[in-house]
Amino acid sequence: MQRQFLLNDNFNFHIVLYQPDIPPNTGNIARLCVATNSHLHIIKPMGFSLSDKRLKRAGLDYWQHLKLTIHSSADDFFEYAKGRTLYFSTTKAEKTVFDFKYKRGDMFIFGSETKGLPEQLLVDNIDKCINIPTTSNVRSINLSDSVSIVVYEALRQVGFNR
Repeated sequence: MQRQFLLNDNFNFHIVLYQPDIPPNTGNIARLCVATNSHLHIIKPMGFSLSDKRLKRAGLDYWQHLKLTIHSSADDFFEYAKGRTLYFSTTKAEKTVFDFKYKRGDMFIFGSETKGLPEQLLVDNIDKCINIPTTSNVRSINLSDSVSIVVYEALRQVGFNR
């Protein structure tokens, strides 16, 4: 299932999951990536196998259409992503997903469901950290819901291109 696509491929966006833990979330995100012509990147380690039944079930029968790259480490990913605009999704950001102007090819990085993104990564990239605002005191929004919100806001800005 490991496939490699070049960064100059014509994807709307790149969705990056940093050490995801929950297979159904990743499966839902994979299906969203197919629906929005986005490239899914997973940074290891993962809390599950790519053959996990729950992962496959959530992604339904869209796996053969998914643009997927597995990165063996964060260092591997950041080397791969040099020259790209990266945004880091976190509940700790002051700016919201609506405060930025996105362009096709941008990369959105989401932390694991249990740990989020490493603190130092957020500190080092504070000017590119985005938050999804809520109207109550919930700790966070589900990962696959968060990815959907960010991707569709970015698509709203650049125009939906099939």
